[in-house]
Amino acid sequence: MDLILWRHAEAEPATAELTDEFRKLTGKGNKQASKIAFWLDSTLPETCRILASPTIRTRDTAEALIACGRKYKIMPELGPAATVNDVLTAANWPNSREPVLIIGHQPYLGQVAAELLGHPLQEYSVRKGNVWWITQKQRENEIVQTYLKAIMSPDLVVK
Repeated sequence: MDLILWRHAEAEPATAELTDEFRKLTGKGNKQASKIAFWLDSTLPETCRILASPTIRTRDTAEALIACGRKYKIMPELGPAATVNDVLTAANWPNSREPVLIIGHQPYLGQVAAELLGHPLQEYSVRKGNVWWITQKQRENEIVQTYLKAIMSPDLVVK
């Protein structure tokens, strides 16, 4: 199974008037989302399920994939307070037959990566707009192996 973790792109800071859930992407954030969406669209299989947190900034990030002809589903359980278990359950890890892309938040994206890569007491930092691609495979007569297939940053995408 492939589990792709995409942290929302750069968003406006929260203020007394602008609560966390309503923060929008900045101009830079929109560019970051567009670049990563371009890369993901050229890399993801058509069968990939795309699941997003309900916050405005994650939905804005996901909208960059809409421009590529992809669809996504909003999952309330993937909001900023989600747990590792919430994410793995939403993704149906490790049993999903198709790849799953989660568009979400720190710290839980880093916690999911740490858990799956064998460091459950660590907290990895997934930077804004970055993608971590984790794969689990079992080769013939071998144990199941989970590994980090790729990390992609908007700065590395040539568009």
